[in-house]
Amino acid sequence: MLDIKFVRENPEAVKENIKKKFQDQKLPLVDEVIALDVENRRTITEAEALRAERNRLSKTIGGLMAQGKREEAEQVKAQVAQQADRLKELEAREAELDEKVRGIMMNIPNIIDPSVPIGPDDSHNVEVQRFGEPAVPDFEVPYHTEIMERFDGIDLDSARRVAGNGFYYLMGDIARLHEAVLAYARDFMIDKKGFTYVIPPFMMHGSVVQGVMSFPEMDAMMYKIEGEDLYLIGTSEHTMIGRFVDQIIPEDQLPQTLTSYSPCFRKEKGSHGIEERGVYRIHQFEKQEMIVVCKPEESMDWYEKLWKNSVELFRSLDIPVRQLECCSGDLADLKVKSCDIEAWSPRQKKYFEVCSCSNLGDAQARRLRIRVKGADGKNYLAHTLNNTCVAPPRMLIALLENNLQADGSVKIPAVLQPYMGGKTVLEPKK
Repeated sequence: MLDIKFVRENPEAVKENIKKKFQDQKLPLVDEVIALDVENRRTITEAEALRAERNRLSKTIGGLMAQGKREEAEQVKAQVAQQADRLKELEAREAELDEKVRGIMMNIPNIIDPSVPIGPDDSHNVEVQRFGEPAVPDFEVPYHTEIMERFDGIDLDSARRVAGNGFYYLMGDIARLHEAVLAYARDFMIDKKGFTYVIPPFMMHGSVVQGVMSFPEMDAMMYKIEGEDLYLIGTSEHTMIGRFVDQIIPEDQLPQTLTSYSPCFRKEKGSHGIEERGVYRIHQFEKQEMIVVCKPEESMDWYEKLWKNSVELFRSLDIPVRQLECCSGDLADLKVKSCDIEAWSPRQKKYFEVCSCSNLGDAQARRLRIRVKGADGKNYLAHTLNNTCVAPPRMLIALLENNLQADGSVKIPAVLQPYMGGKTVLEPKK
């Protein structure tokens, strides 16, 4: 969310940013919120003047009463009462205007970084660089659920009977491999990158939801607990950033570098093609996340570090990846800059998304009032960033396909072997 002062002073820049995000329908919001802000400041000024006058008159009443001038004191009291009615009206109008301004401001997109490529949708995202050589084996690579079934590692039919489409049972070696990936990612972030491990709440209040994500994202993703002000998290980023709501963090405690584990729950609205079935796009999965809360001047450096962490992790698993810069139209409204890390799929002969790294500037901090106490004693807004560490079972698709052998067995990368009881290969059962 932008600062209303910035919108007031830079309306054309805000409109140009909206155009770059191909959200022209939001252009009228800029003039509308500026007009409401003018009225609100006028209302506040009048209310403050009335409060000052009330204080002056209260002292006058006391003086008149001390002089025995009761009749004159009563006349001044009547004046105070009349002003109190007007002040009550102004305070109600101020609250109403505050709510309207905030509602509009939460729909005006954040200012994107100048380096973001301009385009209307993800088809205009730009490949930046590749890591590792993508290979296509000389044997057919089955669909990922078929690979898992050969190890008696997945049961989709039972999951449909229990919970419907978009759910799964993982079993045996595949379930163990799933947990091995999560455990390795956790230790990678703790031991190699020095992040603090956190297990956060898996539900959050609606006010936190509104603080960490845009309304379209909220509608498309979140499951609400019926009858309660609680939502299931779509990613641990939400409650990890929410942890700092209404906090003032001493500057010497930054950056906060955290890695969190959680289950994730998503509606995943809309129809999806065959390549997004199986366990690719599902309602429930687990994830290891990276979160950084830092000074504004450090956020772009951390952005570079975070996506490079993903590349290093995936390459340690012998999975080729590429970095894809997200274009303006593909950025959620709170994001300043974002990129995807995509893994190579030998079966599809193309890359697919496995990680998403984002710099949100001070947007989440402004919504949730996350401030930093500077060395000079003044407060300023923190910057927040997040990145997927690993999100199995999607990560399993890349792992299984890239380590599949001609006889149907799957090599276990060396870094995962300690988490798999020393196994070096998985042998199919059928």
